[in-house]
Amino acid sequence: MRRLFPVTDQTAPAAAPAPQAQPEAQPEAPSHLADLADLVDREWTLDELAEAYAYPAPLATPAVPATSDAPHRWLRANMVSTLDGAAQHDGRSQAISSDADMRIFGTLRGLADVVLVGAETVRLEGYRPARARDAFAARRAADGQAPAPAIAVVSASLNLDFSLPLFTSPLVPTLVLTGAAASPDRVRDAEKAGARVIVAGDGPGVEPDRAVTALADMGLVRQLTEGGPRLLGQFAVAGVLDELCLTVAPLLTVGSAQRITGGPALPDPERFALAAVLEEAGFLFTRYRRI
Repeated sequence: MRRLFPVTDQTAPAAAPAPQAQPEAQPEAPSHLADLADLVDREWTLDELAEAYAYPAPLATPAVPATSDAPHRWLRANMVSTLDGAAQHDGRSQAISSDADMRIFGTLRGLADVVLVGAETVRLEGYRPARARDAFAARRAADGQAPAPAIAVVSASLNLDFSLPLFTSPLVPTLVLTGAAASPDRVRDAEKAGARVIVAGDGPGVEPDRAVTALADMGLVRQLTEGGPRLLGQFAVAGVLDELCLTVAPLLTVGSAQRITGGPALPDPERFALAAVLEEAGFLFTRYRRI
């Protein structure tokens, strides 16, 4: 794993530097850049990855009001895409992933309070409960987090197999986000299996802003979504996505696989600012934050 170049968060594109009349001596590299030399061409530890992907601090809690310096919650997405824009191959993302991608996947989960995922992704990817990992135990305890993130499944129909371990034997109870018009029988099935049902919409579906607010009100302020594309598209259109962690795989798949987002187009493209880039074996691990 190596850092291609350090990037500081910006709210607007940086202006081009003014031309110099005379060449100037190059300044010494800042100490934090010199420290990065040790991280080049070796596998980063999980603790180093956790520092690189740490959520903004501080974040508000239910007991601490949100301010411009401490937002109420932070929603980041983690997705992978090929060079030609495919978010999956043969219906699954695993085929376009890598070992380093999975280490970052595990790190992002290790930092999150809650992982939001669409029902179709649960069915296709065979989702299981998040597990506690020793590498993140001390960090999570210090931040007052549960041993593992809760999984929050977003579903209008509640057409889910509630006999799966995701619902019957999670370390942290699984959450199900749905709308007020959801089938009462399916709500009872979910609750009987041990899931906690949260109504986050007045109709059959979930309203993204209500979903992330409801979770934040429960103290789940470090939020992560792993898709699928339709759910991520809904978050993007609703303007609640704060950060995108996108792995660009050095692969071409051709075909008609879905992109990382799906659904109606935004009226105007939304600009994100590059926050960081890492590389390993040709895979680019990028982070973008909403401006």
